[in-house]
Parts: sequence; C-alpha cells; structure tokens
Amino acid sequence: MAPSHVLKCCQKALAWVPVAFIALVVAWSYYAYVVELCVFTISSTAEKVVYLVVFHLSFVMFVWSYWKTIFTFPASPSNEFCLSKADKEQYEKEERPESQQEILRRAAKDLPIYTTTASRAIRYCDRCQLIKPDRCHHCSACDVCVLKMDHHCPWVNNCVGFSNYKFFLLFLMYSLLYCLFVAATVLQYFIKFWTNELPDTHAKFHVLFLFFVAAMFFISILSLFSYHCWLVGKNRSTIETFRAPTFRNGPDKNGFSLGCSKNLREVFGDEKKYWLLPIFTSLGDGCNFPTRLVIMDPEQLTVSSQNEPAKSSGANQSFPPRPLSESQNRLLASDSQWVESGPEEENVKSGSLHCKTCDDSRVLFVVGFSFFFFFLFFRPKTSLGIGWSQVEENLFRRIKSACL
Repeated sequence: MAPSHVLKCCQKALAWVPVAFIALVVAWSYYAYVVELCVFTISSTAEKVVYLVVFHLSFVMFVWSYWKTIFTFPASPSNEFCLSKADKEQYEKEERPESQQEILRRAAKDLPIYTTTASRAIRYCDRCQLIKPDRCHHCSACDVCVLKMDHHCPWVNNCVGFSNYKFFLLFLMYSLLYCLFVAATVLQYFIKFWTNELPDTHAKFHVLFLFFVAAMFFISILSLFSYHCWLVGKNRSTIETFRAPTFRNGPDKNGFSLGCSKNLREVFGDEKKYWLLPIFTSLGDGCNFPTRLVIMDPEQLTVSSQNEPAKSSGANQSFPPRPLSESQNRLLASDSQWVESGPEEENVKSGSLHCKTCDDSRVLFVVGFSFFFFFLFFRPKTSLGIGWSQVEENLFRRIKSACL
C-alpha cells in the first residue's frame, strides 16, 4: 500500500513538470522583453511605451486564461446519472451482460441520453459507477468521468472539457497573439544584433533567443489553435473526431452540430461582450446537448410538446427523447435552416493518421523554408571563414531530404 501511495504522489508531482516548464519560459520571456529589450535596447521612449502597453495587455490575458484552464476542475456528471443503491447491488450481482444492460436501460429511461456504445449498449463507467451522459468520457489520468471531454492536456495538467474548454481556446488564442507580438516587435532588433549593427551587450543573447522561442511556439500553437477552431465550428471534441458518437441511426460525427454560429454560441455563450474574457459563459449543463437527432425527429419539432412524454420513433431507439433545457431551446429556437454538406465517409484511424502526417509535413516545410529564406536574404557576417553559399546549399539539401 505504501509503495503504491508513494508512486501516485510521484506521478502527481511529475505531472506538474510541463506546467513548470511553461511558467519558467513565460517568466523568462517577460524579463527578456521588458528589461533587456525595452529598457536596455530600445532608445525611443514612444516606442517603449507602445510596446510595453500592448505587451502587458496580451501578457495579462494570456496568463489569466492559462490559469483558468489549469485550475478549473473538470465537471463531472450529476447524481441523477448514478445508479440507486438497489440497482447498483443488482447490477453487481448479475453476471450476464444482457441482464446488466436491462438494469441500465431501466435506470436510463428518464435520463437525457441519445448516444450508446458501438454495440448499442448503455454507456456505463464501472470505475465511477454511473451512466455516462452524452459526450462524457472517463479520464484515466484524472480518474474521473469528465463532461464533454476533449482530451487530457499535459501542458495544463488538467482535462479539457465542458467546464474549461472556452478557457483552453482563449489560452491558445492569447498565447498565439503573445508570441506573434513578441516575434514581430523583436524581429528588427534580432536582425540588427545578428548583422552586428548593434554592439554586443548582455541583451543580445536574450533578444536572439526571444525571437527564436516566440517564433517556434507561434508555429506550434497556430496548428493546434486552427484545429480547435475547426472543431468548434463542427461542434466536435477531439475524441469524437477519432470515434464518432453512435446515435439510434448509427455513428454520426455531425450529430451534435447545429450550424457554425450556433456551435460557437454553445461554447462561448449568448453575450458576445464576454467571449474574449476567460469567464464561464458556455450554454447548458454539460449533461444534455441539443442534437441533429432532435431537429430531424418530426415528433420533437413542436416546442409546445416538449413538456409531454415523448413518443418512441422506432424499435432501435434505446431511450425516449427528453425535453430540452432553456439554453438548448435558445439554440434551436430560430429554425433548422442550417444544412450540413452531407455525410462524411471517413475512416477514423487512417484519416487521423493522414491528417497528423500532413500537419507534421506542413510544419516541417514552413520551419525549414523560413530559416532557409532568412539565411538567404540576411546573410550574417561570420568570422569563421565559412562560405554562406555552401551553408545554404547544405541546408537546402537537408530540408529537402527531411521533407521527403
């Protein structure tokens, strides 16, 4: 028991290493930009003031959203999804899966659930001993069921889900703007130091590395932020992209998509003035989501009938559809004039591997040719006696072989 407890404590401590690394990089970037660049390097007072004001604005928003992403605890299912004591005892005594599923179906008949497993069984978590709401998954790292789980992120040492997905998106956006602003404003002084137009001082090291670090993080975060913007527009989580949720009509990656604008409102809320602030404004409770199934079902198109018991629409439906919450009704109140482009016939595994390979190739291509053109046009002076044409030729050959 003692070694196991010590091992868990060590795992928890090691899980904070990526967060500590990011914190150290951010703290160093603050010192390098404010002190070494603005105080010791820039001579123009007006330029200093403008740079410092914009820098601190982006820095505060970046740190605020990062803090909220880390320390917002993942939302878990409410008690209504837990089995009663009698059902739990009966479920544990049963050995046949068919009998266990019958118990779960009886317990889930009044729950707002539309999705099942691939084998049309009730989604049940044996670890947490509860029926999983739609889009809920168990995180092995946090050891808890997380509502609308997207993924477990080691860089924030937390699960990204319903309670902090907006904060995570803002963290990516503000970190992207932070890196872009730093790289853009440091670039001219980076070139001056690199070409020896400015004297060698202790600020040179910080300015040179500040540009490289900002550019590197900008390229890395840009791909991740673009991917999650696409997910928000489609109303999918990362898990749902690789494993489509199964409805009564079968798997459907677009099952929760209500159109781009409504999908955006579901994450960021109705009031646009709060969209750019790391304040929780997402619609719903995380346990119940409006679906395309609800919109397409003719028995649920009439809002006045939502408070009446819903009729069964087919033999394959596991649970009766439940009334929608107020926030969900606002999303569906306008009309259903949105049209999806059509069913996506994608192989999840091969498609994900192909996308990942393409993304890696693009990043490698952009980074490699960025450095190539930088050396091509700026050609810094060197005292090592190395011919730059030869260096460029070797660099181009390496980049080409790496891309291929």
